Amino acid sequence: MRWLIARPEPPAAVMRWAALAVLLLAAVAGAVRTVPASPIVGEVALAVVLAAGAAALFGPQGVALGAGIVAAGGVVALGDGHSSNLAFFGVVVLAGWWAVAEPVWVAALLWAAVVAVFAAEWTFSDADPGWGAWVGGTSFAVVASVGGRRQRDLLLQLRAAQAGLAEQAQVEERTRIARELHDVIGHSLTVSLMHVSAARLALDEDRDEAMRALVEAERLGRASLDEVRYAVGLLRTEGGTESTAPLPGGADVEALVEGFRAAGADVDASIDAAMTGLPQTVGLAAYRILQESLTNAVKHAPGAKITVRADAAPDALHLRVESAGAPGDGVGLGLVGLRERAESLGGSCVAGPGGAGWLVQAELPLRGRG
Repeated sequence: MRWLIARPEPPAAVMRWAALAVLLLAAVAGAVRTVPASPIVGEVALAVVLAAGAAALFGPQGVALGAGIVAAGGVVALGDGHSSNLAFFGVVVLAGWWAVAEPVWVAALLWAAVVAVFAAEWTFSDADPGWGAWVGGTSFAVVASVGGRRQRDLLLQLRAAQAGLAEQAQVEERTRIARELHDVIGHSLTVSLMHVSAARLALDEDRDEAMRALVEAERLGRASLDEVRYAVGLLRTEGGTESTAPLPGGADVEALVEGFRAAGADVDASIDAAMTGLPQTVGLAAYRILQESLTNAVKHAPGAKITVRADAAPDALHLRVESAGAPGDGVGLGLVGLRERAESLGGSCVAGPGGAGWLVQAELPLRGRG
């Protein structure tokens, strides 16, 4: 019921001018009949309607209501007690305007006052059924205006909600891109540095091994750059269409582990063969979780043995990455990203001290997996 007492949005300028034009036409039409019979009353009433009507439609909120009441009084005086006088259409216009521009309870009180005036005229007139038509017309104008205003308010609320959803979608997209970039760049830099370090150490004793390490670092860098471009939607073909190169998934986990091994990491991995058949969303989440876990293990506990387990049960994929080192407490974006990736699929991911040192465990549901 909040809308019953809330002040409505101001009507558009075109609506103000239209209402003023109709009000003035009604007043002039009534004056054509009233002024010849009562020149002073008719002219004064017409001037009051013109001035007060303009103030009611274009004046500030505190003045408009009072000016509208004055304008209605001028219309009644201009009508001179004859229901056939078209000046009374100005009262209908003002009643409809109140229903649009004022809270509903204010419009209801003013409508009741207008109806009371018409009813009094009807009561004291001699067999003049025209007042009933004015009562019905005023009531119809108020009800229609309230309904129209309600629809306008709903439309404004809908547009505001759509704008909010669009802004939320932008925030979520920025978060997704930031998470992807963190995972890709963190992994790329860590493994590339391992290859560069291996090349530096082997440069004097085994140039072929140093060259192999540098080539692998270059390959990894290029692959990571392509993945970054894809993540932010910048990778385009010559025809201007987006690349269809897929993001990594469950089938790429073995290559991920081999990449760390090639860089010198001691990784003992047991990867379920069913990983290759995971849904794309689950496969990408599993890949990123393992990628971030391995990257953190290599970065915080270099040289320590890392154990990786990936088991695909009928209802869930279970991931476990254990490092024999003892890295410090993690509170960065990476661990937050691990948890968010798992929770976005209805799963869970926890990371912290455990096992032989540092332990990451994740569970990703596989609902609907055939």
